[in-house]
Amino acid sequence: MSIRSILIHPDPRLKKITAPVAEITDDVRRLADDMLETMYDAPGIGLAAPQVSVMSRMLVMDCEKEEGASANPMVLINPSVIWSSEDRSVYDEGCLSIPDQYAEVERPAAVKVSWTGLDGKEVQETFDGLWSTCVQHEIDHLDGKLFIDYLKPLKRQMITRKMQKLKREMARS
Repeated sequence: MSIRSILIHPDPRLKKITAPVAEITDDVRRLADDMLETMYDAPGIGLAAPQVSVMSRMLVMDCEKEEGASANPMVLINPSVIWSSEDRSVYDEGCLSIPDQYAEVERPAAVKVSWTGLDGKEVQETFDGLWSTCVQHEIDHLDGKLFIDYLKPLKRQMITRKMQKLKREMARS
């Protein structure tokens, strides 16, 4: 397993729609392990393949935050939302590709998601709370959408300028 570099916004790869994963191979399993290690190291609760420069429909997440609770890593391959609740929730979202920037985003409070697991089996699960916000945020990444795309233009531009400055500073060091 290895920790991969996380792309920082603005990067054109973060705005691209990803391709479905055709089959579960050792490379896909290795990517899943690397993505989980990268996510935990960051630290974050979710990471989509395009954030580590892989343009495939795959994400990892672990929203287990309870003190003393065991990790609950999930790998979702070719995920799609098949149902959304009418109820909405607002969460102060952040993103590993947009470090240290947070904004309130409104999304469906619960979603049912279908995906393929690493064992090749189809899975369906309903998520709510933080898990629902996280899975929707990560699926957005697979569709070339960032949480700042939900914000008003001025706020989005302000965050983008901060990220451009951060990238310039990182390039110098």
